[in-house]
Amino acid sequence: MEFLTADWLGTPAWFWLAFLGIVAALTAFDLGFLHKEDREMGIGESLKLSAFYIGIALAFGGWVWAAKGPEPGMQYFTGFFIEKALSIDNVFVISLIFTYFAIPPKYQYRALLWGILAVIVLRGLMIAGGAALVAEAYWVLYIFAAFLIATGIKMFFAGDTPMDVANNPAVKFISRHMRVTKELHAQHFFVKVPDEKTGRLVTAATPLFLALVVINLADLVFAVDSVPAIFAITTDTFIVYTSNIMAILGLRALYFALAAMVHRFHYLKYALAAVLIFIGAKIFVADFLLGGDKFPPVLSLGVTFALIAAGIGYSLWKTRGAEEADWPAARG
Repeated sequence: MEFLTADWLGTPAWFWLAFLGIVAALTAFDLGFLHKEDREMGIGESLKLSAFYIGIALAFGGWVWAAKGPEPGMQYFTGFFIEKALSIDNVFVISLIFTYFAIPPKYQYRALLWGILAVIVLRGLMIAGGAALVAEAYWVLYIFAAFLIATGIKMFFAGDTPMDVANNPAVKFISRHMRVTKELHAQHFFVKVPDEKTGRLVTAATPLFLALVVINLADLVFAVDSVPAIFAITTDTFIVYTSNIMAILGLRALYFALAAMVHRFHYLKYALAAVLIFIGAKIFVADFLLGGDKFPPVLSLGVTFALIAAGIGYSLWKTRGAEEADWPAARG
């Protein structure tokens, strides 16, 4: 009992165990029941499963609100909506990676699942490191805030340059230092193949493994934006981590619906840029204009939600009735 009530990073241990239990149960249910066999997921199923995950995330946010108070609850929802919106860009990159490696849709879900399990660990390490830095030196938040503002401004003027998967350093490194098969072997990441010289069976990676590695590296790049954005909202490690992971958990379900129409969200990047600038700027506003008073969490959530909703609505309106080849991101 003492262990369960012990403080761990500012939150009782039983909160953390409950959250990890939910993540483990959802993953086991997803992989062991819904997708025991590799198959292609339709858009309808993708939207239904995504709605289920969003419902779980919102219910968890309600529990955070009831157990920790309105302010942490607002911070959780703000972090969740920011990460969910930023993940749309991630979907486009994942789609490029799967296309480059010619991964059939029926094997993509399993690769995404293992990728997200890796993300849970990698994001945890990044957030733990960020929390340690902020705890030791508060001024690190100003660096995060300045980085978010600079990133947002850069997003406004950045072109639509697609990711060059072929020249990715990880792909080149693995190809040089590991045996990699030219063809897929169902859902396997590694297989036994005859050595070209000796004929003995040796272990070789498959293109599915290369895709998994590149997806996880791409997520680390996206995390450089999203993790500081949530730290700019709150320094509560529990809120930062849970809002981040809850948004990512449903990404693999949402992927198959968004991948078919991701180009219609091209103009969302301008709304996300505005969100990053707003989140970064409010740190300076709170500390230097409001005399250290906290920026109202309800206002942060309201502005974030309004910007994202406006970006989605404008994107869908601007690209209505257009063929995929005519959409701006496709032309890029």
